Amino acid sequence: MLETALVQLERVIADLLQQNQSLRETAALLEQQLQQAREENDNLQLAALEQEEKQGATLARLQALIERAAAGSAA
Repeated sequence: MLETALVQLERVIADLLQQNQSLRETAALLEQQLQQAREENDNLQLAALEQEEKQGATLARLQALIERAAAGSAA
């Protein structure tokens, strides 16, 4: 009976070690994916800021054109 319990314990420990290794591998993969997602997020935020700057410059040019057109039609 003791031998049977010992064999079962060895199996359980082996299974736990295998699960632990599998979880470690999954955690490492998730860390890698998280880092990639963070980098992509940073890139997207930078692109959004650049787009906002371009839109602001375009808006300023359009407003200047409207002012010129309004001044020209008033004269």
